[in-house]
Amino acid sequence: MSYDERALAFRCDDAALVGIASVPAAPCARGVLIVVGGPQYRVGSHRQFALLARDLAAHGIAAMRFDYRGMGDSDGDERDFETIQDDIRAALDAFVGAVPGLSDVVLWGLCDGASAAAMYAPSDARVRGLVLLNPWVRTDDGVARTTLKYHYRDRLRDPAFWRKLVRGQFDYAGSLASMLKLVRTALSSRPAGRPTSEDGPASLPERMRRGLHAFGGDTLLVIGGADLTGREFCDVAGSTPAWKRLLAAPRVSWRRIEDADHTFSRRAWRDQVAEWTREWVKALPGTP
Repeated sequence: MSYDERALAFRCDDAALVGIASVPAAPCARGVLIVVGGPQYRVGSHRQFALLARDLAAHGIAAMRFDYRGMGDSDGDERDFETIQDDIRAALDAFVGAVPGLSDVVLWGLCDGASAAAMYAPSDARVRGLVLLNPWVRTDDGVARTTLKYHYRDRLRDPAFWRKLVRGQFDYAGSLASMLKLVRTALSSRPAGRPTSEDGPASLPERMRRGLHAFGGDTLLVIGGADLTGREFCDVAGSTPAWKRLLAAPRVSWRRIEDADHTFSRRAWRDQVAEWTREWVKALPGTP
């Protein structure tokens, strides 16, 4: 299907923001807004976001990617994923205005872009679904546990590690010190998926859980099996009864590419993600 790309200029508070909408000749009524993880701009690593938007448009789904304040070509002070809620709303307004006939939107995000999308979604009735790739739920104890659980296991399976060991090129002291530091961190903190006390602030994983729980739409989770961020999310997802109930619900779907890295950098992985995205978006209940 033919499509064109439109540069969009819009505002968020006093800042001028920039986005690109990929719009089919006859778009369906459901679009995809790509929420960029940071620090990153709208093209994405190895042009991931640009290629995804064009793939969706070629299959009849309008898509938009944008630079939030302080990134890429947008004005304003640089900010992190927990302070871009207004940017997402402004981009969604611009997207709907640029593509007449859109009735609802799916938010698509990678890493902390996925986390920002999940925490934003309950606040906007136009958001019908979420596609979340390797969501960021990073805590010090969480990354320590994940590294201990997976990194050292993977190294023992790596022939290069054993070659270094045989040749005497392995740094025993440095590796031991690093491992002991991770052990101390893992043992000294609250498990990542558990909420903090009522008197303290909620952890990032708990804020994510609350956002997903409050969101009434469907969610597609895509995990790269070789990515520590994705592995950490899976560990958090199985850490408490509340997380398990949430992510076992019928409105939550899972996909996994076992060898994929954080950004799904190989063409086969990227194409698989795009295929899963467009099929899932079109299969959502309602009239697309």
